[in-house]
Amino acid sequence: MAKQMKNQAITGRDVDFTQWYTDVCRKAELMDYSSVKGFIDYLPYGYAIWERIQSYMNARFQAEGAENVYLPMAIPSSLFNKEKDHIEGFAPECLVATIGGGEKLADPLIIRPTSEVLFSDLYKRIVSSYRDLPKMFNQWCSVVRWEKTTRPFLRGSEFLWQEGHCLFETHEEAERNVRVFLDIYDDTGRDLLAIPFVKGRKTEHEKFAGAVATYSVEALMHDGKALQSGTSHDLGQGFAKAFGIAFQGRSNALETPWQTSWGVSTRLIGALIMVHGDDNGLVLPPYVAPIQVVIVPIRQSEPGVLDACEGIKERLSEEGIRAKVDADENKTPGWKFSEWEMKGVPLRVEVGPRDLANRQAVLVKRVNGEKTIAPIEAIEKEIPSVLKEIHGAMFRKAAAFLESHITHVETIDELKAVLDKGGYAKMAFCGREECEARIKEITEGGTARCIAEDPVEEGVKCPVCGAPATMVVYFAKAY
Repeated sequence: MAKQMKNQAITGRDVDFTQWYTDVCRKAELMDYSSVKGFIDYLPYGYAIWERIQSYMNARFQAEGAENVYLPMAIPSSLFNKEKDHIEGFAPECLVATIGGGEKLADPLIIRPTSEVLFSDLYKRIVSSYRDLPKMFNQWCSVVRWEKTTRPFLRGSEFLWQEGHCLFETHEEAERNVRVFLDIYDDTGRDLLAIPFVKGRKTEHEKFAGAVATYSVEALMHDGKALQSGTSHDLGQGFAKAFGIAFQGRSNALETPWQTSWGVSTRLIGALIMVHGDDNGLVLPPYVAPIQVVIVPIRQSEPGVLDACEGIKERLSEEGIRAKVDADENKTPGWKFSEWEMKGVPLRVEVGPRDLANRQAVLVKRVNGEKTIAPIEAIEKEIPSVLKEIHGAMFRKAAAFLESHITHVETIDELKAVLDKGGYAKMAFCGREECEARIKEITEGGTARCIAEDPVEEGVKCPVCGAPATMVVYFAKAY
Protein backbone atom coordinates (compact mmCIF):
# COMPACT_ATOMS: atom_id res chain seq x y z
CA MET A 1 0.00 0.00 0.00
CA ALA A 2 1.32 3.45 -0.94
CA LYS A 3 2.25 5.75 1.87
CA GLN A 4 -0.46 8.25 2.70
CA MET A 5 0.55 11.70 1.50
CA LYS A 6 -0.45 15.04 2.94
CA ASN A 7 -0.06 16.64 -0.48
CA GLN A 8 -2.08 14.97 -3.19
CA ALA A 9 -0.76 17.29 -5.93
CA ILE A 10 2.37 15.20 -6.42
CA THR A 11 3.03 11.51 -7.01
CA GLY A 12 4.60 9.61 -4.14
CA ARG A 13 8.36 9.06 -4.36
CA ASP A 14 8.01 5.31 -3.93
CA VAL A 15 5.09 5.10 -6.33
CA ASP A 16 6.84 6.60 -9.35
CA PHE A 17 10.10 8.40 -8.58
CA THR A 18 10.46 9.86 -12.08
CA GLN A 19 6.96 11.33 -12.02
CA TRP A 20 7.48 12.56 -8.45
CA TYR A 21 10.57 14.45 -9.60
CA THR A 22 8.75 16.07 -12.50
CA ASP A 23 5.78 16.97 -10.28
CA VAL A 24 8.04 18.68 -7.74
CA CYS A 25 9.90 20.64 -10.43
CA ARG A 26 6.60 21.94 -11.78
CA LYS A 27 4.53 22.35 -8.61
CA ALA A 28 7.32 24.07 -6.68
CA GLU A 29 7.61 26.47 -9.65
CA LEU A 30 11.30 25.83 -10.23
CA MET A 31 10.97 25.62 -14.02
CA ASP A 32 8.65 25.29 -16.97
CA TYR A 33 9.06 23.57 -20.31
CA SER A 34 9.92 25.97 -23.12
CA SER A 35 8.70 25.82 -26.70
CA VAL A 36 12.12 24.46 -27.75
CA LYS A 37 12.27 20.70 -27.18
CA GLY A 38 14.82 19.79 -24.52
CA PHE A 39 15.14 23.36 -23.22
CA ILE A 40 13.56 24.72 -20.03
CA ASP A 41 12.61 28.09 -18.59
CA TYR A 42 14.24 28.73 -15.22
CA LEU A 43 11.55 30.36 -13.08
CA PRO A 44 12.47 32.85 -10.32
CA TYR A 45 12.41 30.34 -7.45
CA GLY A 46 14.58 27.82 -9.28
CA TYR A 47 16.99 30.44 -10.55
CA ALA A 48 17.30 31.91 -7.05
CA ILE A 49 18.64 28.55 -5.86
CA TRP A 50 21.24 28.67 -8.63
CA GLU A 51 22.16 32.22 -7.57
CA ARG A 52 22.81 31.02 -4.01
CA ILE A 53 25.12 28.32 -5.38
CA GLN A 54 26.86 30.90 -7.55
CA SER A 55 27.34 33.25 -4.62
CA TYR A 56 28.93 30.58 -2.42
CA MET A 57 31.20 29.24 -5.14
CA ASN A 58 32.28 32.64 -6.44
CA ALA A 59 33.61 33.53 -3.01
CA ARG A 60 35.50 30.24 -2.75
CA PHE A 61 36.86 30.45 -6.31
CA GLN A 62 38.05 34.02 -5.92
CA ALA A 63 39.70 33.22 -2.60
CA GLU A 64 41.87 30.77 -4.58
CA GLY A 65 42.73 33.43 -7.16
CA ALA A 66 40.24 32.57 -9.92
CA GLU A 67 38.84 35.46 -11.98
CA ASN A 68 35.50 35.51 -13.81
CA VAL A 69 35.44 36.07 -17.56
CA TYR A 70 32.98 35.50 -20.39
CA LEU A 71 33.90 33.97 -23.75
CA PRO A 72 31.82 33.62 -26.95
CA MET A 73 29.15 30.95 -27.21
CA ALA A 74 30.10 30.05 -30.80
CA ILE A 75 33.23 28.13 -31.83
CA PRO A 76 34.41 27.96 -35.47
CA SER A 77 34.49 24.33 -36.64
CA SER A 78 38.06 24.76 -37.85
CA LEU A 79 39.11 25.72 -34.32
CA PHE A 80 37.04 23.04 -32.62
CA ASN A 81 38.57 20.30 -34.78
CA LYS A 82 42.11 20.99 -33.56
CA GLU A 83 41.83 18.62 -30.59
CA LYS A 84 41.01 15.16 -32.00
CA ASP A 85 40.18 13.25 -28.79
CA HIS A 86 38.03 16.13 -27.55
CA ILE A 87 36.06 16.21 -30.81
CA GLU A 88 35.34 12.50 -30.74
CA GLY A 89 33.86 12.87 -27.27
CA PHE A 90 31.51 15.75 -28.12
CA ALA A 91 30.77 15.56 -31.86
CA PRO A 92 27.47 13.62 -31.54
CA GLU A 93 26.07 16.23 -29.11
CA CYS A 94 27.00 19.40 -31.01
CA LEU A 95 24.51 21.95 -32.29
CA VAL A 96 25.98 23.52 -35.44
CA ALA A 97 24.99 26.83 -37.06
CA THR A 98 25.51 26.71 -40.83
CA ILE A 99 23.74 29.91 -41.96
CA GLY A 100 24.44 33.49 -40.88
CA GLY A 101 22.81 36.61 -42.29
CA GLY A 102 20.98 34.47 -44.82
CA GLU A 103 24.21 33.05 -46.27
CA LYS A 104 25.87 29.66 -45.83
CA LEU A 105 28.88 29.89 -43.51
CA ALA A 106 32.21 28.78 -44.95
CA ASP A 107 33.28 27.78 -41.41
CA PRO A 108 30.18 26.51 -39.53
CA LEU A 109 29.83 27.63 -35.91
CA ILE A 110 29.48 25.11 -33.09
CA ILE A 111 27.40 26.28 -30.13
CA ARG A 112 29.73 25.55 -27.23
CA PRO A 113 29.24 22.16 -25.58
CA THR A 114 32.20 23.15 -23.34
CA SER A 115 34.93 25.76 -23.67
CA GLU A 116 38.38 24.11 -23.56
CA VAL A 117 38.84 25.12 -27.20
CA LEU A 118 37.90 28.77 -26.60
CA PHE A 119 40.10 29.12 -23.54
CA SER A 120 43.03 27.45 -25.28
CA ASP A 121 42.66 29.88 -28.18
CA LEU A 122 42.55 32.81 -25.74
CA TYR A 123 45.58 31.62 -23.79
CA LYS A 124 47.59 31.22 -26.99
CA ARG A 125 47.11 34.95 -27.58
CA ILE A 126 47.70 36.30 -24.07
CA VAL A 127 50.38 34.02 -22.61
CA SER A 128 54.00 34.42 -23.75
CA SER A 129 56.14 34.21 -20.61
CA TYR A 130 56.27 32.37 -17.29
CA ARG A 131 55.51 35.78 -15.80
CA ASP A 132 52.02 35.54 -17.34
CA LEU A 133 51.29 32.38 -15.34
CA PRO A 134 49.29 31.10 -13.65
CA LYS A 135 46.06 31.97 -15.45
CA MET A 136 42.94 30.97 -13.51
CA PHE A 137 39.78 32.00 -15.37
CA ASN A 138 36.21 30.90 -14.70
CA GLN A 139 32.99 31.64 -16.53
CA TRP A 140 29.33 31.26 -15.61
CA CYS A 141 27.41 30.49 -18.78
CA SER A 142 25.19 27.99 -20.56
CA VAL A 143 26.25 25.18 -22.87
CA VAL A 144 24.32 23.22 -25.47
CA ARG A 145 24.49 19.44 -25.89
CA TRP A 146 21.88 17.92 -28.15
CA GLU A 147 20.56 15.26 -25.80
CA LYS A 148 18.02 12.69 -27.03
CA THR A 149 16.45 12.19 -23.59
CA THR A 150 16.10 15.17 -21.28
CA ARG A 151 14.97 15.79 -17.71
CA PRO A 152 14.80 19.18 -15.94
CA PHE A 153 18.12 20.20 -14.35
CA LEU A 154 19.62 16.71 -14.72
CA ARG A 155 20.09 16.45 -18.46
CA GLY A 156 19.00 19.08 -20.94
CA SER A 157 19.86 20.29 -24.41
CA GLU A 158 20.96 23.47 -22.66
CA PHE A 159 22.09 23.80 -19.07
CA LEU A 160 23.71 26.42 -16.87
CA TRP A 161 27.10 25.85 -15.33
CA GLN A 162 30.45 27.28 -14.37
CA GLU A 163 33.62 26.17 -16.06
CA GLY A 164 37.05 27.03 -14.76
CA HIS A 165 40.00 26.81 -17.16
CA CYS A 166 43.51 27.28 -15.81
CA LEU A 167 47.07 27.34 -17.10
CA PHE A 168 50.19 26.65 -15.04
CA GLU A 169 53.94 26.65 -15.37
CA THR A 170 54.38 23.22 -13.76
CA HIS A 171 52.41 19.99 -13.55
CA GLU A 172 52.64 20.08 -9.75
CA GLU A 173 50.73 23.38 -9.71
CA ALA A 174 48.12 21.96 -12.07
CA GLU A 175 47.63 18.83 -9.96
CA ARG A 176 47.15 20.95 -6.84
CA ASN A 177 44.57 23.08 -8.67
CA VAL A 178 42.61 19.99 -9.72
CA ARG A 179 42.37 18.75 -6.14
CA VAL A 180 41.71 22.14 -4.53
CA PHE A 181 38.67 22.78 -6.68
CA LEU A 182 37.40 19.23 -6.28
CA ASP A 183 37.55 19.87 -2.53
CA ILE A 184 35.59 23.11 -3.01
CA TYR A 185 32.85 21.09 -4.69
CA ASP A 186 32.91 18.61 -1.83
CA ASP A 187 32.65 21.50 0.66
CA THR A 188 29.72 22.94 -1.31
CA GLY A 189 27.89 19.68 -0.86
CA ARG A 190 28.54 19.51 2.88
CA ASP A 191 28.25 23.19 3.87
CA LEU A 192 25.66 24.58 1.44
CA LEU A 193 23.59 21.74 0.03
CA ALA A 194 23.74 19.28 2.97
CA ILE A 195 24.69 16.56 0.48
CA PRO A 196 27.50 14.07 1.21
CA PHE A 197 29.51 13.10 -1.86
CA VAL A 198 31.62 10.12 -2.79
CA LYS A 199 34.83 11.63 -4.17
CA GLY A 200 37.65 10.25 -6.30
CA ARG A 201 39.37 9.76 -9.62
CA LYS A 202 37.50 8.47 -12.64
CA THR A 203 38.62 5.33 -14.46
CA GLU A 204 40.30 5.68 -17.85
CA HIS A 205 37.05 4.74 -19.56
CA GLU A 206 35.03 7.38 -17.72
CA LYS A 207 37.48 10.29 -17.82
CA PHE A 208 36.84 13.49 -19.80
CA ALA A 209 37.72 13.36 -23.51
CA GLY A 210 41.26 14.65 -23.95
CA ALA A 211 42.13 14.67 -20.24
CA VAL A 212 45.04 12.97 -18.46
CA ALA A 213 42.87 12.40 -15.39
CA THR A 214 39.35 13.28 -14.25
CA TYR A 215 38.10 13.52 -10.65
CA SER A 216 34.47 13.78 -9.59
CA VAL A 217 32.07 14.14 -6.70
CA GLU A 218 29.10 11.78 -6.88
CA ALA A 219 25.82 12.07 -5.00
CA LEU A 220 23.37 9.25 -4.29
CA MET A 221 19.70 9.88 -4.98
CA HIS A 222 16.69 8.53 -3.07
CA ASP A 223 16.12 5.87 -5.74
CA GLY A 224 19.66 4.54 -5.34
CA LYS A 225 21.08 6.02 -8.54
CA ALA A 226 24.26 8.07 -8.57
CA LEU A 227 24.51 11.59 -9.95
CA GLN A 228 27.83 13.01 -11.10
CA SER A 229 27.69 16.41 -9.43
CA GLY A 230 31.01 18.05 -10.25
CA THR A 231 34.24 17.27 -12.09
CA SER A 232 37.83 18.48 -12.03
CA HIS A 233 40.19 17.59 -14.88
CA ASP A 234 43.96 17.39 -15.28
CA LEU A 235 44.23 18.19 -18.99
CA GLY A 236 47.98 17.76 -19.09
CA GLN A 237 49.57 19.45 -22.12
CA GLY A 238 47.38 17.98 -24.86
CA PHE A 239 45.22 21.03 -25.52
CA ALA A 240 48.17 23.39 -25.15
CA LYS A 241 50.17 21.48 -27.77
CA ALA A 242 47.19 21.20 -30.12
CA PHE A 243 46.62 24.96 -29.97
CA GLY A 244 50.26 25.99 -29.97
CA ILE A 245 50.29 27.54 -26.48
CA ALA A 246 53.90 28.13 -25.40
CA PHE A 247 55.73 30.43 -23.03
CA GLN A 248 59.29 31.54 -22.48
CA GLY A 249 60.47 29.69 -19.39
CA ARG A 250 62.83 30.76 -16.67
CA SER A 251 65.79 29.40 -18.64
CA ASN A 252 64.64 31.38 -21.74
CA ALA A 253 63.62 28.18 -23.58
CA LEU A 254 60.07 27.76 -24.96
CA GLU A 255 57.93 25.53 -22.76
CA THR A 256 54.41 24.06 -22.90
CA PRO A 257 52.08 24.95 -20.01
CA TRP A 258 49.91 22.55 -18.02
CA GLN A 259 46.13 22.94 -18.16
CA THR A 260 43.17 22.13 -15.90
CA SER A 261 39.42 22.58 -16.03
CA TRP A 262 36.69 22.14 -13.44
CA GLY A 263 32.92 22.61 -13.38
CA VAL A 264 29.52 22.08 -11.83
CA SER A 265 26.10 22.67 -13.34
CA THR A 266 22.43 23.07 -12.51
CA ARG A 267 22.50 19.31 -11.94
CA LEU A 268 23.08 20.39 -8.33
CA ILE A 269 19.48 21.61 -8.25
CA GLY A 270 18.36 18.16 -9.37
CA ALA A 271 20.50 16.63 -6.64
CA LEU A 272 18.89 18.89 -4.02
CA ILE A 273 15.44 17.80 -5.12
CA MET A 274 16.16 14.07 -5.19
CA VAL A 275 18.36 13.79 -2.10
CA HIS A 276 16.19 15.80 0.30
CA GLY A 277 12.67 15.94 -1.16
CA ASP A 278 9.71 14.00 0.24
CA ASP A 279 6.08 13.30 -0.55
CA ASN A 280 5.17 16.90 0.26
CA GLY A 281 7.66 18.39 -2.20
CA LEU A 282 10.98 20.14 -1.80
CA VAL A 283 12.99 20.13 1.42
CA LEU A 284 15.65 22.81 1.05
CA PRO A 285 18.74 23.16 3.25
CA PRO A 286 18.65 26.59 4.95
CA TYR A 287 21.79 28.13 3.46
CA VAL A 288 20.76 27.55 -0.17
CA ALA A 289 17.02 28.24 0.27
CA PRO A 290 15.81 31.46 -1.43
CA ILE A 291 13.43 31.94 1.51
CA GLN A 292 14.75 30.60 4.80
CA VAL A 293 11.78 31.54 6.98
CA VAL A 294 8.15 32.03 5.97
CA ILE A 295 5.95 33.82 8.51
CA VAL A 296 2.26 32.90 8.39
CA PRO A 297 -0.19 35.05 10.34
CA ILE A 298 -3.15 33.20 11.87
CA ARG A 299 -6.39 35.24 11.86
CA GLN A 300 -4.43 38.15 10.50
CA SER A 301 -7.37 40.53 10.68
CA GLU A 302 -7.14 40.44 14.48
CA PRO A 303 -5.42 43.55 15.94
CA GLY A 304 -1.64 43.38 16.13
CA VAL A 305 -1.15 40.00 14.39
CA LEU A 306 0.06 41.26 11.03
CA ASP A 307 2.15 44.00 12.64
CA ALA A 308 3.87 41.39 14.80
CA CYS A 309 4.63 39.25 11.73
CA GLU A 310 6.08 42.21 9.83
CA GLY A 311 8.15 43.12 12.87
CA ILE A 312 9.60 39.60 13.04
CA LYS A 313 10.47 39.73 9.35
CA GLU A 314 12.19 43.10 9.73
CA ARG A 315 14.32 41.90 12.63
CA LEU A 316 15.22 38.67 10.83
CA SER A 317 16.24 40.64 7.75
CA GLU A 318 18.51 42.80 9.87
CA GLU A 319 20.24 39.57 10.95
CA GLY A 320 20.76 38.58 7.31
CA ILE A 321 18.02 35.94 7.28
CA ARG A 322 15.87 35.68 4.14
CA ALA A 323 12.30 35.92 5.42
CA LYS A 324 8.85 36.44 3.93
CA VAL A 325 5.42 37.22 5.40
CA ASP A 326 2.57 35.48 3.58
CA ALA A 327 -0.24 37.97 4.16
CA ASP A 328 -2.45 36.86 1.26
CA GLU A 329 -5.99 37.35 2.54
CA ASN A 330 -7.46 35.07 -0.14
CA LYS A 331 -5.71 31.93 1.14
CA THR A 332 -6.26 30.01 4.35
CA PRO A 333 -3.38 29.27 6.74
CA GLY A 334 -3.70 25.56 5.87
CA TRP A 335 -3.33 26.31 2.16
CA LYS A 336 -0.27 28.44 2.90
CA PHE A 337 1.28 25.68 5.02
CA SER A 338 0.94 23.24 2.13
CA GLU A 339 2.25 25.73 -0.43
CA TRP A 340 5.42 26.57 1.52
CA GLU A 341 6.00 22.93 2.36
CA MET A 342 5.89 22.22 -1.37
CA LYS A 343 8.52 24.91 -1.92
CA GLY A 344 10.69 23.45 0.81
CA VAL A 345 11.10 26.55 2.99
CA PRO A 346 13.21 25.31 5.94
CA LEU A 347 11.31 27.04 8.76
CA ARG A 348 7.75 28.28 9.21
CA VAL A 349 6.79 30.79 11.89
CA GLU A 350 3.14 30.98 12.96
CA VAL A 351 1.71 33.91 14.89
CA GLY A 352 -1.94 34.20 15.93
CA PRO A 353 -3.93 36.17 18.55
CA ARG A 354 -3.23 33.59 21.29
CA ASP A 355 0.48 33.57 20.44
CA LEU A 356 0.50 37.35 20.50
CA ALA A 357 -1.12 37.40 23.91
CA ASN A 358 1.58 35.05 25.22
CA ARG A 359 4.34 36.99 23.35
CA GLN A 360 5.45 33.84 21.57
CA ALA A 361 5.50 32.26 18.11
CA VAL A 362 5.32 28.68 16.85
CA LEU A 363 8.32 27.41 14.83
CA VAL A 364 7.80 24.45 12.48
CA LYS A 365 10.76 22.69 10.82
CA ARG A 366 10.13 21.56 7.26
CA VAL A 367 12.58 18.65 7.48
CA ASN A 368 10.60 16.75 10.14
CA GLY A 369 7.53 18.82 11.08
CA GLU A 370 8.85 19.39 14.60
CA LYS A 371 7.20 22.29 16.43
CA THR A 372 8.77 24.48 19.09
CA ILE A 373 7.90 27.75 20.84
CA ALA A 374 10.07 30.87 20.73
CA PRO A 375 9.58 34.28 22.40
CA ILE A 376 8.65 36.94 19.86
CA GLU A 377 10.99 39.55 21.37
CA ALA A 378 14.10 37.37 20.93
CA ILE A 379 13.11 35.29 17.92
CA GLU A 380 15.78 36.79 15.66
CA LYS A 381 18.40 35.54 18.11
CA GLU A 382 17.04 31.99 18.25
CA ILE A 383 16.33 31.31 14.59
CA PRO A 384 19.96 31.26 13.34
CA SER A 385 20.73 28.34 15.65
CA VAL A 386 17.54 26.60 14.54
CA LEU A 387 18.57 26.93 10.88
CA LYS A 388 22.00 25.53 11.75
CA GLU A 389 20.34 22.57 13.49
CA ILE A 390 18.16 21.95 10.42
CA HIS A 391 21.18 21.95 8.10
CA GLY A 392 23.05 19.53 10.35
CA ALA A 393 20.07 17.20 10.62
CA MET A 394 19.62 17.15 6.84
CA PHE A 395 23.29 16.36 6.23
CA ARG A 396 23.33 13.59 8.83
CA LYS A 397 20.19 12.04 7.36
CA ALA A 398 21.64 12.08 3.84
CA ALA A 399 24.99 10.74 5.08
CA ALA A 400 23.27 7.86 6.90
CA PHE A 401 21.36 7.01 3.72
CA LEU A 402 24.57 7.06 1.69
CA GLU A 403 26.46 4.89 4.17
CA SER A 404 23.65 2.34 4.29
CA HIS A 405 23.70 2.09 0.50
CA ILE A 406 27.40 1.27 0.04
CA THR A 407 27.98 -2.49 -0.20
CA HIS A 408 31.29 -4.31 -0.61
CA VAL A 409 30.96 -7.01 -3.25
CA GLU A 410 33.30 -9.73 -4.51
CA THR A 411 31.43 -11.29 -7.43
CA ILE A 412 29.58 -10.16 -10.54
CA ASP A 413 26.34 -11.66 -9.18
CA GLU A 414 26.69 -9.62 -5.99
CA LEU A 415 27.47 -6.51 -8.04
CA LYS A 416 24.36 -6.96 -10.17
CA ALA A 417 22.17 -7.58 -7.12
CA VAL A 418 23.31 -4.34 -5.46
CA LEU A 419 22.89 -2.24 -8.60
CA ASP A 420 19.46 -3.74 -9.29
CA LYS A 421 18.37 -2.77 -5.78
CA GLY A 422 20.06 0.65 -5.86
CA GLY A 423 23.17 2.06 -4.27
CA TYR A 424 26.94 1.80 -4.65
CA ALA A 425 28.71 -1.51 -5.05
CA LYS A 426 32.33 -1.21 -3.94
CA MET A 427 34.45 -3.78 -5.75
CA ALA A 428 38.11 -4.60 -6.44
CA PHE A 429 38.71 -4.16 -10.17
CA CYS A 430 41.42 -4.45 -12.82
CA GLY A 431 40.63 -1.09 -14.46
CA ARG A 432 40.46 -2.43 -18.03
CA GLU A 433 37.98 -0.72 -20.36
CA GLU A 434 36.71 -4.02 -21.78
CA CYS A 435 35.81 -5.15 -18.26
CA GLU A 436 33.89 -1.92 -17.66
CA ALA A 437 31.98 -2.50 -20.87
CA ARG A 438 31.17 -6.04 -19.72
CA ILE A 439 29.93 -4.79 -16.35
CA LYS A 440 27.68 -2.24 -18.04
CA GLU A 441 26.21 -5.01 -20.18
CA ILE A 442 25.71 -7.49 -17.34
CA THR A 443 24.20 -4.94 -14.93
CA GLU A 444 22.12 -3.23 -17.61
CA GLY A 445 23.65 0.20 -17.22
CA GLY A 446 26.00 0.05 -14.24
CA THR A 447 29.13 2.20 -14.56
CA ALA A 448 32.28 2.99 -12.63
CA ARG A 449 31.58 6.22 -10.75
CA CYS A 450 35.02 6.81 -9.19
CA ILE A 451 38.00 5.04 -7.68
CA ALA A 452 37.95 4.62 -3.90
CA GLU A 453 40.94 5.37 -1.68
CA ASP A 454 40.85 1.83 -0.28
CA PRO A 455 44.04 -0.20 -0.85
CA VAL A 456 43.75 -3.38 -2.91
CA GLU A 457 44.40 -6.48 -0.82
CA GLU A 458 47.18 -8.74 -2.04
CA GLY A 459 46.04 -11.56 -4.28
CA VAL A 460 42.57 -10.16 -5.00
CA LYS A 461 41.39 -10.76 -8.57
CA CYS A 462 39.04 -8.79 -10.82
CA PRO A 463 35.67 -10.63 -10.74
CA VAL A 464 35.18 -9.97 -14.47
CA CYS A 465 38.38 -11.28 -16.04
CA GLY A 466 40.35 -12.87 -13.22
CA ALA A 467 43.36 -10.59 -13.66
CA PRO A 468 44.97 -9.01 -10.56
CA ALA A 469 42.87 -6.14 -9.19
CA THR A 470 44.62 -2.76 -9.27
CA MET A 471 41.97 -0.54 -7.66
CA VAL A 472 38.74 -0.47 -5.66
CA VAL A 473 35.89 1.19 -7.54
CA TYR A 474 32.42 2.51 -6.70
CA PHE A 475 29.95 1.13 -9.27
CA ALA A 476 26.35 2.31 -9.62
CA LYS A 477 23.60 3.02 -12.07
CA ALA A 478 23.49 6.72 -12.71
CA TYR A 479 21.55 9.63 -14.15
